[in-house]
Amino acid sequence: MWPRKDLIELLGIAHPIIQAPMAGSTTPAIVAAVSNAGGLGSLGCARDTGQSLRERAGEIRRATNKPYNLNFFVHKNPPPDPDGVARMARRLKPYYDELGLSEASEPKQIYPDFDDSIVDALLELRPPIVSFHYGMPDADAVAALKKAGSVIISSATTAEEARWLEDAGADAIIAQGYEAGGHRGTREPNTDTGLGGIALIPQVADAVKVPVIAAGGIADGRGIAAAFALGASGVQIGTAFLSTPESGINPLYRNALLRGADMGTALTRTISGRMARGLRNRFIEEMRAYEDESLAFPLQYGLTGPLQVASAKKGSDEMLAMWAGQAVAFNRAMPAGELLETLVEETRAVLAGL
Repeated sequence: MWPRKDLIELLGIAHPIIQAPMAGSTTPAIVAAVSNAGGLGSLGCARDTGQSLRERAGEIRRATNKPYNLNFFVHKNPPPDPDGVARMARRLKPYYDELGLSEASEPKQIYPDFDDSIVDALLELRPPIVSFHYGMPDADAVAALKKAGSVIISSATTAEEARWLEDAGADAIIAQGYEAGGHRGTREPNTDTGLGGIALIPQVADAVKVPVIAAGGIADGRGIAAAFALGASGVQIGTAFLSTPESGINPLYRNALLRGADMGTALTRTISGRMARGLRNRFIEEMRAYEDESLAFPLQYGLTGPLQVASAKKGSDEMLAMWAGQAVAFNRAMPAGELLETLVEETRAVLAGL
């Protein structure tokens, strides 16, 4: 039924639907459920060490013998910024005081570098697919992973980024539209052109020879069929899978997603230091005037993280990071495997009616 077969043949899957990795929100259970249903389950591994990576990949392998994807951030961690940290700590002090937290201090390193310890673990694990956000690792790492048999995928927000990724060794490229939830996949933090999927997908498809995966604002069969019409060979869907019981999000976030149509979404740097789309809440709205004061990613995350933890403990979503895309209104609470099957059947019906 699929108009193009290059992606499903490359990945060894039945259906060209990838569940987005969404670091901090995905679990081995959701990965296995999606992969067992014929899609590609993805695990966000940005916070993993080599040891935790081995443990979580082991959980996936015990639950499925189908292909799966491990995803990593390849940003450059910024140098210490004590003056900037002090300024932002003063800006956030009213929130810290409100939640009974002690004064903000130098933020801890949230995301480890994509270094040799991670590469060594991947070469040992030999996952079928490895994907990246914010660019690509160095050429030696890419070559080693490909030699070990892993398919390499990364995200682009422009045709120029897509061409660079193809030259750097990507076997398939995600065209991430402006509608997407979570962090924008730009190589450089402040270079986003804001292209939506309808404009971006055909540009990327025309720019590269490898399969293109559409992402952003896709939540049902209509969106999947549209992605194929625009030149994609498959889709990556994130927000829709957050409402499945297998996702790792907390109940406040889960409940907010079902109110997503009323809450709306917004892009902000004030949570993490990089542009990311999430459900509008008090923190995003009140901090909007201070976007340009945000620390570099992920230092900003280090300062807002304690607010998120404390807010959740008090049963409030006012200061949570609730990443979600513009199609959040279509979220459905159902098991991940059932959602994958539903998406396939919806797409089949749309394609048959064209």
